[in-house]
Amino acid sequence: MKEFKQSKTMDRLPEQFFAKLVGKVAAAAQEDGPEIIDLGQGNPDQPTPAHIVKSLQEAAENPDYHKYSPFKGYDFLKEAIATFYKKEYGVELDPQSEVAVMFGSKIGLVEISQCYLDEGDVALMPDPGYPDYWSGVALANAEMHPMPLLEENQFLPDYSAIPKGIVDRSKLMFINYPNNPTGAMADESFFEETIQFADEHDICVVHDFAYGAIGFDGEKPLSFMQVPGAKNVGVEMYTMSKTFNMAGWRVGFAVGNPSVIEAIEKIQDNYFVSIFGALQEATATALLDSEASVQELVSMYQRRKDILVNGLQEQGWGVIPPEGSFFVWMRVPDGHTSESFADDLLERVRIAVAPGIGFGQYGEGYVRLGLVHSDALIYEALDRLKQYSTQK
Repeated sequence: MKEFKQSKTMDRLPEQFFAKLVGKVAAAAQEDGPEIIDLGQGNPDQPTPAHIVKSLQEAAENPDYHKYSPFKGYDFLKEAIATFYKKEYGVELDPQSEVAVMFGSKIGLVEISQCYLDEGDVALMPDPGYPDYWSGVALANAEMHPMPLLEENQFLPDYSAIPKGIVDRSKLMFINYPNNPTGAMADESFFEETIQFADEHDICVVHDFAYGAIGFDGEKPLSFMQVPGAKNVGVEMYTMSKTFNMAGWRVGFAVGNPSVIEAIEKIQDNYFVSIFGALQEATATALLDSEASVQELVSMYQRRKDILVNGLQEQGWGVIPPEGSFFVWMRVPDGHTSESFADDLLERVRIAVAPGIGFGQYGEGYVRLGLVHSDALIYEALDRLKQYSTQK
């Protein structure tokens, strides 16, 4: 069969590290042994709340939604997003100029690099960080500069450590709190420093707020938009996946600087038509009428976090208790890389974890564990980790 040569753009795309991890887990699952406990994934395990599903079912019967949706999304959804931000964070948004509807936040996190980066430009990248940030930079044929997130600095970047020559070429910066994979949270002073740095150097900030609802021990994550000046220097991207268990529904949005919102909508006008109208109506329902279900969700993750972190600490593992997100960041034992430790766990006790190197070079020395399993499976994972320790 004839094989066609791919473009240079395709060649620049990074290898999907976690696709390889999924393949390893799938291969191990074919072997005899206990069920694999996959703590490496970030896919919420709970169903979408029933009132949101019902909203979609009823809206799907509306013939108006069987036509093309408005390219930029329905006004009622943009207004619901603005209402949600006012209620949750006290942030005022103009629904028309400061809100963009997206096919999940991953789309926005990839396409924004194509909006603002040319060849030779630099994107400042958290390391460790969400690997899909890298894809957009590759598609734009631009460069990345890592901002190390170090344990001794509470997993916050040090802007003073970025070389001046890199800063001068930087057009875009990604940050993400609560952080994936470390579970760290940012405070107002860090966001203030970010705003000052970005304003001084004309850098557009993209704050990935995917885990915006999930804070632990009574702490609510801070929205970047809550800090004065944030709207002037960038946008915040939010997904329905984590807060509302709508990962498969593929809906997200960006809020903030009007010029950035305009650019996002322009590129999406060329890629897409818009999200199915009934799905937009269900999304509005989720944003406006889900306070109780979100509280239950956060309580569930708090309980799971406590079970896993307390159990790991009792066994002597080097765990960093997360402040938010639904991940736990754990140090790798001596004598292992993150990938060799992950492989060893999978082979010996059939637990899958995500190697830190998959999130960047500064993720080496750690693995990420997800809280997306039942209490019973987390207890079972702890039992297997204890067995692993005694086998060493």
